Amino acid sequence: MSVPLPQPVVGPLTPAAIFLTLTVEPGRESEAREALAEVSGLVRSVGFRAQEGGLTCVTGIGSDFWDRAFRAPRPSGLHPFIALDGGTHRAPATPGDLFFHIRAARMDLCFELARQLDLAFSGISRVVDEVHGFRYFDTRDLLGFVDGTENPAGQLAEGVAITGPDTDHPASSYVIVQKYTHDLEAWERLSVEDQEHAIGRTKLSDIEYPDEAKPANAHITLNVIEDEEGNERQILRDNMPFGSVAEGTFGTYFIGYAADVTTTETMLERMFIGDPPGTTDRILDFSTALTGALFFVPSQDALDDPDLLDPPSTSDSPTSPGPRDDSLGVGGLRGTPQLGSIPTPGRT
Repeated sequence: MSVPLPQPVVGPLTPAAIFLTLTVEPGRESEAREALAEVSGLVRSVGFRAQEGGLTCVTGIGSDFWDRAFRAPRPSGLHPFIALDGGTHRAPATPGDLFFHIRAARMDLCFELARQLDLAFSGISRVVDEVHGFRYFDTRDLLGFVDGTENPAGQLAEGVAITGPDTDHPASSYVIVQKYTHDLEAWERLSVEDQEHAIGRTKLSDIEYPDEAKPANAHITLNVIEDEEGNERQILRDNMPFGSVAEGTFGTYFIGYAADVTTTETMLERMFIGDPPGTTDRILDFSTALTGALFFVPSQDALDDPDLLDPPSTSDSPTSPGPRDDSLGVGGLRGTPQLGSIPTPGRT
């Protein structure tokens, strides 16, 4: 039996990225499902024109679309994004059926792939969120701090982000995305020392504070979580700054991949609810979450052939709509092919 390959979840941080969140029009699930199988070909076609650009795309599937388009039970970690309300700060849940994380060394490659995806999904779906991210100097966020220092790398990153062979969907992942905007004027009124206390790390040299020196509401304090054996639970982040001078909007797009999505969810709960409750992340006094969605990232094999995500059926072919065994909606649809920070869960 062949071993499935993961999508390009694990990779180097890139200078450019586009994040697209789509909702599928009611009744067009079969066409959207069929169009998913064409995504890899579009990536190859666009990327071949500038191979040095390293164009990749990770595709995610939301729980509502899964319920409507597949007969099989949802993957174990897939469910609607859990909205959080700690009284002072909120993490909203926003719509999303499909998600595309496009990244490359050049923005023109990202843009062209986004345009081609728009054409492939024309009339089938609509873009509900589009963010163009960029690298900011030495991988800093717009708050001025290095973002991603504690990201796992190599085989450790794969272990953190990609599901193992003994799971219900091997070589897959789960991704939570949030768009945060910052009140930079208020943030910049703080002294550098106060900013560092909010993060738990020095601003210029990017050195983490000793544990005893970190405030209880520092970002790092709340986002370092451990299992019962005292091992740190990690996620893989590929956050990107974004902004518009004309609109006066500045922020960070948070994107966190994990083999165990409860790790990311625990980090968010500690940020917005507090640990103990009420001790919320200091960054949230200057950053507002506008979106929140959770997606399942199937293996590359399953993306290229979505029928692999449905079990064989004696009463229905995979290309025919029919009742779901788990009663979560109609499913098993196929057809043929629009696209229109920061708190950083995990250590910065």
